[in-house]
Amino acid sequence: MMEHVTKLRCVICHGEYSPATVPYTCPACGVDGILDVEYDYAAVARAMTAPVLKQRPLSHWRYEELLPIERSLPLPPLQVGWTPVYETPRLARHIGLRSLYLKDDGRNPTASFKDRASSVGVVKAMAQSATAIACASTGNAASSLAGFSASVGLESFIFVPEMAPEPKVTQLLVFGANVFRVQGTYRVAYDLCQEACARFGWYNRNCAINPYLVEGKKTVGLEIAEQMGDLLPDWVVLSVGDGCTIAGAYKGLLEMKKIGLATRVPRMLGVQAEGARPIVDAFSSNTDLVPVETTTCADSISVGMPRNWRKAVRAVRQSGGSMVAVSDAEIRAAMLDTARLAAVFAEPAAAAAMAGLRRAVATGVVGAGESALVVITGSGLKDIKTALETTAPARLIPPSLSALEKILLGS
Repeated sequence: MMEHVTKLRCVICHGEYSPATVPYTCPACGVDGILDVEYDYAAVARAMTAPVLKQRPLSHWRYEELLPIERSLPLPPLQVGWTPVYETPRLARHIGLRSLYLKDDGRNPTASFKDRASSVGVVKAMAQSATAIACASTGNAASSLAGFSASVGLESFIFVPEMAPEPKVTQLLVFGANVFRVQGTYRVAYDLCQEACARFGWYNRNCAINPYLVEGKKTVGLEIAEQMGDLLPDWVVLSVGDGCTIAGAYKGLLEMKKIGLATRVPRMLGVQAEGARPIVDAFSSNTDLVPVETTTCADSISVGMPRNWRKAVRAVRQSGGSMVAVSDAEIRAAMLDTARLAAVFAEPAAAAAMAGLRRAVATGVVGAGESALVVITGSGLKDIKTALETTAPARLIPPSLSALEKILLGS
């Protein structure tokens, strides 16, 4: 709750600001000055105890003391969070790992992890009496925002790159969003969205500048700590695009330790596509990020100029973790492995995390005797085209048993 928020702190200059006076980024550092939301953790620890949590509904709103929302505000009616965690022994054996879990965030209302952030975004917009909210996205954040805006009657304006997958654009249109397919990359769509928000006064949902959206994303870390308990894994693995997803997950895990509901924090493994790896390169070289042109089948992490890269690198370093990049071929293979060995259908960006873990095990970054949890950030139904490219086509046969027998016998 906002009563437990103490300040906003800049990730660059470490300047401290009041939430009442600074809406988005650090006044001193400009758009690069992404802010962190800080809480009175002693007060949170007294209020959000294990017995108290046991009495609360199974959604991400159960962590209200660690969310920047007013208790008096109505919440969106859609069920978010508390997504299932599956132990996957066959998949673990396949990649050579002792123990492996999948947390399926494709079970959220619009079939992606981004619902955690959008739900908080619309609450913050309503708190400011905004009549419209906007974001730029490669797809999932957009469809998520469109869905949650529809759930509370808030008008949404969505900017997506021209090549955004049709299923994601279809979700936007069905939810009634004002959709603009921008000629160019995600970076171009993002810049136009920023200009439009400034010009028309729309509430800005973009995680790149809005510190409160990461607070929604961190609920995945809060949940992992609570759901896993004594089985908390050695590693938590996430795909990385803009950087705020892995930063949020780490923050949630760290906060559970701060308030005494977890005994330790897992190491974070961040995964990017080879064709979109600016944060991996910044992490490996220990230098500032260099923007790149991107090309990958994993559209949700195809971000050439990630704005939250500092938070991502900080999360991985502080946890003692690592980062890897994987090819599109590895991503496609991981889509099949995850579906066929664990029955979870992951979109390419989500499967990238699985591919990254497999590579990390093969190269010794993750030990074979360790345990890991991979967050599946989006459903494979988000990108049917790529899924079809990874599989053989269905066979067309006449309606006769003899025709079927010929195929089964290979004759």
